[in-house]
Amino acid sequence: MRVIAIHLLNDYSGSPKVLMQLLKGWTKNNIETHLYTCGGREGFLSDIPKVHYHFYRYRFVENKFLRLLFLFASQFILAIQLLFILEKADVVYVNTVLPFGAGIIAKLKGCKVIYHIHETSIKPKILKHFLFGVVKWTATEVVYVSNFLAEREPLNLKKNVLYNVLEESFVERASMHLNKEKKEKIVLMICSLKAYKGVNEFLKLAQMNPEFTFKLVTNATQTEIENYFKDETVPTNLILYPTQTNTHPFYQEASVVLNLSDTNLWVETFGLTVLEAMAYGLPTIVPPVGGVVELVEERKNGFLMDSKNINLISEKLQLMLQNQTIYNQMSTYAYEKSKFFSEDYFEKESFRILSKN
Repeated sequence: MRVIAIHLLNDYSGSPKVLMQLLKGWTKNNIETHLYTCGGREGFLSDIPKVHYHFYRYRFVENKFLRLLFLFASQFILAIQLLFILEKADVVYVNTVLPFGAGIIAKLKGCKVIYHIHETSIKPKILKHFLFGVVKWTATEVVYVSNFLAEREPLNLKKNVLYNVLEESFVERASMHLNKEKKEKIVLMICSLKAYKGVNEFLKLAQMNPEFTFKLVTNATQTEIENYFKDETVPTNLILYPTQTNTHPFYQEASVVLNLSDTNLWVETFGLTVLEAMAYGLPTIVPPVGGVVELVEERKNGFLMDSKNINLISEKLQLMLQNQTIYNQMSTYAYEKSKFFSEDYFEKESFRILSKN
């Protein structure tokens, strides 16, 4: 078997991290694995042992029209490259719906095409219809990251649900810091520097709760952070961090982790940072809809709350951080539930998906 994996933008976000785990599992099982992704960037897909790398050009820009132009240009380049390398016996594994050029050429070549679908909030709608239309035409089967996403984006194709999981090395490191006494009460959020991710709500919570320390780790540069908050009053108890390649120190000192995505603009289809928090035994507050609901159970390992309800979120923070009994119960349940999402489950299930007819 030869697997040709395709991804668009290599960075330190969730979807390339999941593909990295897949690639490592496949190569561990001696599957010949090739990766096509954009060059010139560091991310989770960089320098994975035993993977054969191929690069094509793509550049992310803030301007939406230019970004769309670059996307289509990159897929034309990718399609030309794949046209001369793909063989009918190959399995083409397309990570996210964005690299549509791979699906089209693989379909024409008669390959087995698997799409790993991570997202539902794609704009503009015409682009979403186009991308999912390509999936419907080209895919042999699809892999969803949660049952929520499978229900939200139903396709008349063979479907699989493969939950994101944590690497064994992450779990081992997290387990070393369970039940350790925290020097201060820290509320942590790790997300993109976007308003729809709840960054402004996190700022307000910090202003409302000066007795707690709030830490925001963003997927952004220091300059981008300064520009975002230039017109805001940032309280002294809110600390802002640029992109981090190692998030362990933040989880080790945190007490609670938040996900404040605005569900009217962005629905979390899984929530990898929430799972990472659970492995550290950290209670969480997350939106009441989306894939995160399959991770967090109300009042057991956290709370399901609308990010716009700042006053109620503030009350729940006070409850968890001031009542040690409730906190300990939630912490224990969070850790126990995280055990299901193991690397062993992930490797076995992903290999089953690749191997089945």
